[in-house]
Amino acid sequence: MAKLLNPLKIKNLTLTNRLVMPPMATAKAENDGKVSQGVLEYYNEKSNGGYISLIIIEHSFIMQQGKASENQLSAADDSTVEGLRKLADTIHKNGSKAVMQLNHAGSAAKFEVTGKEVVGPSAVANPRMGNVPKQLSVEDIKDIINAFKEAARRTKEAGFDGVEIHSAHGYLLNQFFSPLTNKRTDEYGGQVQNRIKIHSEVIKAVREAVGEDFPILLRLGAADYMEGGSTAEDSKIAVVEFEKAGVDIIDISGGFNGYIVPGAKEQGYFAPLTEAVKSVINIPVILTGGIVDAEAAEVLLTEEKADLIGVGRAIYKDSNWAQNAIESLR
Repeated sequence: MAKLLNPLKIKNLTLTNRLVMPPMATAKAENDGKVSQGVLEYYNEKSNGGYISLIIIEHSFIMQQGKASENQLSAADDSTVEGLRKLADTIHKNGSKAVMQLNHAGSAAKFEVTGKEVVGPSAVANPRMGNVPKQLSVEDIKDIINAFKEAARRTKEAGFDGVEIHSAHGYLLNQFFSPLTNKRTDEYGGQVQNRIKIHSEVIKAVREAVGEDFPILLRLGAADYMEGGSTAEDSKIAVVEFEKAGVDIIDISGGFNGYIVPGAKEQGYFAPLTEAVKSVINIPVILTGGIVDAEAAEVLLTEEKADLIGVGRAIYKDSNWAQNAIESLR
């Protein structure tokens, strides 16, 4: 049997195959971040037939200060739960599992969007935006950790199958991980172990909120592909700690380079990173990055570059992609 068709069980989550739709922002939410009819229709179309075993919902903000863009989904207060429940139900009815991705944009946020002061690990320019945020105090960090915890509680209450902590694409947790934006001299800066202290604390807080059986995923921007940025070696150290802290699945992407690798043409261009982190941990790893053919996904799984394959743009462009891919391998 094709490896893409193999089921996988993680805690109380059973996936029918190895195909994942990674989080992709739609900007379809209401102005206040609540689930709109447009959001429901979009995910209903993508999950139709249940061919995608796992759908990870686009990044949702955990507090107003961490909102990344207009019409972004919210998990920032209890009033969002009702709409999120409809979203989880819509995906479940079609036969797919649903995970909610939680995020704080940090210095990638804009005052025009949030109405709040822009913050980050250190008062240094964001490499992508150029703006200099206010450095977070330890007290501020504790508030953010608590916001992740509360958003995770809402995720479970809404009936999702798991929660993903976002530390990729140059957002707040990724800003702590990257030496480009983390110049702190306290316990949250310096060596990799210090730069991921906030991650470990978020994971612990989320676990307290959701209980032992609820899967926690973490999306890591595993390399910045920039001079002085984070590297695969940093990520190998980090993922070992994440596994110890209680993460169930590691989802690999880029750091300040976003979801692309400069100059990469091959399908599954984050494979060198997933292979590196897979060598040091025992939990499943998701590989995304330019995968457009079922055969390419199959090869990456066969070569043990990853345990799960994320297909984003191809599914975004063609809602029948998953059905055609699965049927071609049967």
